[in-house]
Amino acid sequence: MSHAETIATLLHVKPSQVQAAIQLLDEGNTVPFIARYRKEMTGALDDEQVRIVADEIARLRAIDERRATILASIAEQGKLTDELKAALEAADSMTALEDLYAPYKPKRRTRASIAREKGLQPLADLIVAQTKDPRPLEEIAATFVNEQVTTWQEALEGARDIVAESISDNASVRQAVREKALKFARLEATRVETALDERRVYESYYDFSALVSRLQPHQILALNRGEKEGILKVRVHIEERDWRPAIEAVFQEDILSPFSDQLTLAIEDAAERLLLPAIERDVRRTLTEKADSHAIQVFASNLRALLGQPPLAGHTVLGIDPGYRTGCKIAVVDATGKLLDTGTIYPHEPHNRWTEAIEALQELINRHHVTLLVIGNGTASRETEKLAAELIGKKAPHAKYLIVNEAGASVYSASALARAEFPDLDVSLRGAVSIARRAQDPLAELVKIDPKSIGVGLYQHDVDQTALGHALDGVVESVVNSVGVDVNTASPALLTHVAGIGPKLAASIVAWRDANGPFKSREELKKVPGLGPKAFEQSAGFLRIRDGLNPLDASAIHPESYRIALAVLERAGLTPATPISERKAALEKLHPETLAAELGCGLPTLLDIFEQLVRPGRDPREDAPPPILRSDVLKMEDLLPGMTLKGTVRNVVDFGAFVDIGVKQDGLLHKSQIPSGTLLKVGDILEVEILKIEPERGRIGLGWVKQ
Repeated sequence: MSHAETIATLLHVKPSQVQAAIQLLDEGNTVPFIARYRKEMTGALDDEQVRIVADEIARLRAIDERRATILASIAEQGKLTDELKAALEAADSMTALEDLYAPYKPKRRTRASIAREKGLQPLADLIVAQTKDPRPLEEIAATFVNEQVTTWQEALEGARDIVAESISDNASVRQAVREKALKFARLEATRVETALDERRVYESYYDFSALVSRLQPHQILALNRGEKEGILKVRVHIEERDWRPAIEAVFQEDILSPFSDQLTLAIEDAAERLLLPAIERDVRRTLTEKADSHAIQVFASNLRALLGQPPLAGHTVLGIDPGYRTGCKIAVVDATGKLLDTGTIYPHEPHNRWTEAIEALQELINRHHVTLLVIGNGTASRETEKLAAELIGKKAPHAKYLIVNEAGASVYSASALARAEFPDLDVSLRGAVSIARRAQDPLAELVKIDPKSIGVGLYQHDVDQTALGHALDGVVESVVNSVGVDVNTASPALLTHVAGIGPKLAASIVAWRDANGPFKSREELKKVPGLGPKAFEQSAGFLRIRDGLNPLDASAIHPESYRIALAVLERAGLTPATPISERKAALEKLHPETLAAELGCGLPTLLDIFEQLVRPGRDPREDAPPPILRSDVLKMEDLLPGMTLKGTVRNVVDFGAFVDIGVKQDGLLHKSQIPSGTLLKVGDILEVEILKIEPERGRIGLGWVKQ
């Protein structure tokens, strides 16, 4: 099966679609560009499918590369048989390849290699073959005594070492035992007696046993972390019934052979010393890879939803980064995100300058016509929320407040990017600016932060960091390009994620803009040093120029399709300058199928052009529910079982969703409460019922209210 066929089976699409995507990727095209502007070639594969093609072809090619190395190595040793070559060429995973290679892989000195050096391989062959010989065993073994082997017992011991290694290295034995272990082995965990687990984080695993096949991803990650921290001892137990038959199917004992007992001893030694420890490592690695993959998927979908939150346009925002001793840092930004003012107030312990803080905030609100207060959800956030509610209730009834996730704000504050944006601003105040802007345009602000620091994952620091980084970068790239970027206002951080650009070109674009003023057309992008034809092709459709020389530059129509777009407008009796409101009725009279044939254009591209002519540069984030703006505050004591509230989903995990209902602690909507088939995502607005309140544990249990 070709690689295209393998991937097509995985995606349930045609091999020709996959082959086209592979070819486009090989030609240096980016995933967003292929998904958006090459639909005719790929049969309209979407962004996610093209990304899977890119990852899978890289994985399959890595297997091919390893296969070539292994074939060359075995051929060099003169041991490559037709049968072995066929098996290697049929192997479809790294594990299968490494199993076949194990007997031929150059090893450091082992007990078996030392025995071979002593000339004991022929004796080992007799044990494996279960040779029948009328002579007593000691007499046969004695013929192998030499300068390095002093006794017949030593000869047999060395030969058994060779046999044990052959058993452990046998590909079919390994595969059979591994398959059994993944189905029937048990993972057992116990507490390390001397370990300190003061908060009893790992209490569920102090005496734990479960079938490997039944373990949940979050359990695997918790066990791995507990083991890493030295609190848990974890092992995989494989029953004899799951390993012995697998060995005996290949290494058969013949009770009539004098070597019968020697094979039994070699089998037991192989299992205990070599095979089972190796399989245990394989099982643990497989479990970890599975759990990592799941955790990365959860994090990626949460991040996608968070970055897809709708911007709150038109607000002058006062951002508050709450704190106790060091005070609450404040930043006011206008509707475009430009910094207007900063300050610090000290309403909480140990200063308690509450009234003074309210007066300072009121003065800023009045001076800058602030309509929205945005509070970071960290330390002292709920006390600061009380401050905001009192201020709005008594002094600023026209304003509202919003709590945002402040994860990563401190990371941003100390970054080179923040220093470049605000060279003269104190580090602590930069965090307040970031918090304020997160409400105005979550995407534009959050791309400045390493996605791993945004805090919408589960065990994100325990999973494979390279795989996590790759997946999250893919999410950021996907969201940025689906939204599009205003090239005249975007930060270098945002431009970096546009298809075909990257950090170096992003800096060049901003430098050109600073030196020459705003771009007036997409064509002007070609004047940016380093932005060649390929980069222009990949990026132009995702870069918007509003109020420029060409109205089409504000849309997601690619410059390569302007000819088609103008022809469509002409057929409809319109021009690029025709107001948007007048276009829809005229365009609806056209027949896209007929027009596509007449204009020599693919139907998917033509339909995209129609969509963009009616709603140019439409922001897909508009489809998401706007955040809940509050003017009053709730305390945990205000909650009563049976009460229903509106809340915002803050994090989605394996066992449910954490929902912000406007009190200090997010409530947990357990998965058992969520209707079957309902997929929640970060930012969803839900009506929930209070089921259970545990103030001493800071826990709130929520129930589903029919939406």
